[in-house]
Amino acid sequence: MANLLLQDVRKVFNGAVVVDRLNLEVKDGEFLVLVGPSGCGKSTTLNMIAGLEDVTSGEIVIGDRAVTHLPPRARNIAMVFQSYALYPHMTVAQNLGFGLKISKVDMGEITRRVGEVARTLGIEAVLGRRPKELSGGQRQRVALGRAMVRQPDIFLFDEPLSNLDAQLRVQMRAELKQLHERLRATVVYVTHDQTEAMTLSTRVVVMNKGAVHQIGPPLDVYERPADRFVAQFIGSPAINLLRCTLVQGEPLRLQADALLLRIPAAHRGLLSAAGGAALLVGFRPEHVHLMEAGDSPVGANEADAVVLLSEPLGPQTQVTVMLGDNRILALAPPGRVYRPRDVVRVRFDVDRLHVYADDDRGRSLLRTD
Repeated sequence: MANLLLQDVRKVFNGAVVVDRLNLEVKDGEFLVLVGPSGCGKSTTLNMIAGLEDVTSGEIVIGDRAVTHLPPRARNIAMVFQSYALYPHMTVAQNLGFGLKISKVDMGEITRRVGEVARTLGIEAVLGRRPKELSGGQRQRVALGRAMVRQPDIFLFDEPLSNLDAQLRVQMRAELKQLHERLRATVVYVTHDQTEAMTLSTRVVVMNKGAVHQIGPPLDVYERPADRFVAQFIGSPAINLLRCTLVQGEPLRLQADALLLRIPAAHRGLLSAAGGAALLVGFRPEHVHLMEAGDSPVGANEADAVVLLSEPLGPQTQVTVMLGDNRILALAPPGRVYRPRDVVRVRFDVDRLHVYADDDRGRSLLRTD
């Protein structure tokens, strides 16, 4: 395996910047996931690494070799596509060994590698079948095995699980993770599915409109989003964002409609400089707690709200409430029944708040890095 380096990589299509000065280092044995909405540049980045797209400017290095202008066959990479791209007239064994055969590898070595990969992936029993005789999961394993048998420096995955049903996708995701832990392969994986990004990766690269918004371990990206886009894109259900203003005084507070939030001491220094700037305060749904409204006065970091919608999910219930003009999503324990128009008290966990500038950039005001 090998490391991968992208230095100031840029791609322009007909005057439109698709990838803008991407700098990225993928370490040997790392599972790096590029995630973002359609059109963000993640698949184009993968194709440039593979040599399927030319680089407008910048450099790509695999191991100690600059491969920027080398054809795909000279890069020692293997790619697994969204479509399985299996040869329908060939058996599984022939599909697995075809690339080696074209490379004129000795037949005995081909047989050995095909058998080894088939054992690893649990597809020994279907080596004599053709693709049409396989399930979706088996076809995906064959596509993966065809890449593995080549023993490449880097594996590239372009949304390989998107054609599978939900249950099989969960199963294959777990198998991919286990396989990576066993092989310690260097992987660059593209997906628009944040669940795949969070569960598979050692690091996540969040992209939008050709630019990188944040790179980091999945939990860090979830818990400390660098800007508003990352906060909204990563996390399901999505983060709650409320427009607010900073209220100077002791203690420093944020005002959003009828909600008055006391800012924890750890954040006051960072936010005090915001002055009169337009702000957004954010809370993950699991950090919004519902209580009986009762007749007691509203406490700090609380407000009364009206239930709009309740969605039981088994282990938890998603409850949407209206707080002034803001729709707020909370996660409540199962069992409690919330009916539309019920009045509830909402308490916000201010130790887990996020604050962003309410402008085009939407940067986090609670990060110093």
